Amino acid sequence: MQVSQLLRRKGTAVATIAPTASVSAVLESLASNGIGALVVSADGRSVDGIVSERDIVRRLASDGAAVLDQPAGDIMTSSVRTCAPDASVDELMSLMTEGRFRHVPVTEDGALVGIVSIGDIVNARVRELETETEQLTSYISGR
Repeated sequence: MQVSQLLRRKGTAVATIAPTASVSAVLESLASNGIGALVVSADGRSVDGIVSERDIVRRLASDGAAVLDQPAGDIMTSSVRTCAPDASVDELMSLMTEGRFRHVPVTEDGALVGIVSIGDIVNARVRELETETEQLTSYISGR
């Protein structure tokens, strides 16, 4: 399965936030969207960085509550691994496992076209296994 197929099922909407937005605004957006990471983008199309719940927790531990007033650009991960829509989900799963991150922006010609989380991959894999099981059961029972 390719990432583009996964995006067709889940959608291509990506929540972004400006690098100048406060960490408090990041938290509000994460909570209101029910997500674990935001792509940091000055224009909503490019990937300047990514900020996750994990980034915020680590900075809270080291800097205390003052981090809430800092801009997202100060705490974001700026070295972001991205993938193309034609990447395989297996490749993406390996990338996420090796890099120990849970969200990968999908870009095409330098523009943000989606985002994939480890949860999206797990859900897709479960659907594949369910379909395979149904087909095997049907084959074995001769239906």
